[in-house]
Amino acid sequence: MARFLIVFVIGLCLAAQTTPKPTPEKPAPRSVYAFPGKPVVLDGVLQPGEWDDATQFFGVKDWIPQFSPTTDPNDLSVHGYVKHDDTRLYFAFDVTDDVLYGIDTPRWLPDNNPKAHDLTREGYPWFGDEMEILLNPANKWVANESVAGNGQSWQMVCNLTKSRQGGVGNGGLLEGEPRSKQHVWETYQKWILDKSMECTAKVKPGGKGYIIEWAINFDPCIEVEPGRFYSKDLGNRAMGLNIALGDLDEKERGEGNFGNFHHEDWFAGAKNVRTQLRYFGTLWMMSDLYTPPPPKSAPVKKSTPKRSSKKSKRK
Repeated sequence: MARFLIVFVIGLCLAAQTTPKPTPEKPAPRSVYAFPGKPVVLDGVLQPGEWDDATQFFGVKDWIPQFSPTTDPNDLSVHGYVKHDDTRLYFAFDVTDDVLYGIDTPRWLPDNNPKAHDLTREGYPWFGDEMEILLNPANKWVANESVAGNGQSWQMVCNLTKSRQGGVGNGGLLEGEPRSKQHVWETYQKWILDKSMECTAKVKPGGKGYIIEWAINFDPCIEVEPGRFYSKDLGNRAMGLNIALGDLDEKERGEGNFGNFHHEDWFAGAKNVRTQLRYFGTLWMMSDLYTPPPPKSAPVKKSTPKRSSKKSKRK
C-alpha cells in the first residue's frame, strides 16, 4: 500500500509539471514508475518476496482494445510489475486467460498468412497468446513515427508458445516490428542471442493463464541519446512506453478481426495508432527510492529578556 501511495503522490506532482492537456486526438497518457529493486530469477515463477519491491499495475479492462473489447477479467486480465537495478529493467506479467492458444486449442493458422509460425520475417511473432513491450527511451518522435528498431525506440514480443531460442512450442522472445527491415531484424536477433534482453513464459499450475518475466539491459537496449545509455546517475527519467496483451482463442471467437485475434489490449494510445510514439504512455525511471522530506522542526521561540525592575542610577 505504501508503494501505491508513493507512486500516486509522485504521479500527481510530475503530471502537474509535464502532462499535456488531453485532446480528442490524443487521449490522456498513462504513467508507471520503476524504482530501484533487487534483481530477479527469470524462471516464470513469481517467487515469494521476489517482486515485493516493484511497482504494480493492472489491466486490461480499462486498456485500449484494438479488436473485441475485454469485459470479463476471467477471460483476460493482467497483474503487472516493474522495477530496475543498476544494469537492467525488469517486468513481470501475471496473466489470467481462460483459453490458451496451442495448449487448450489446436495450433490453427490465420487465413491471411499460412506462414504465421515461421520464425522468419514472413512470420507473425505476435500470433498467439503474447505480451509486447514498446519502449522509446529517447522519448522523442516526429509526427506519426513508430519505433525505429534500435536502442532509442523498439518493439519486442514474448510469446507463450514460440521463441527465437526455443522454436515453435517453447515460449520466449521474438523479434518485433519493424521486422521487415533487415538491419532491425538483425539488431533484435542479436539482443536475444547475446541475452541483452531475456524473457521466460510459463503456464501457471492448473492452466488458465501464464507468467512472463522479462529483463532488459540498459546497454544496448535503453539508449536515451545516441551512444548514451540509461543509468541511475541520470536521475529520474521519462521514457515512452506501451504494452500490449494479445489473446488468441478458438478461431471463431475472433471472427471479423485481423488474424482472428480475440483480444489485443494496449496500455496506452488509441485504436489503429497504438504503435505511434506520440500515443505512448510514460515509464518514469526513478533513480532512487522515494524518501519523504524530514519533518520541519518546531519554530524556536525567541525569549524576550525581562527588564530589570531596578532603575539604573546615573553617576
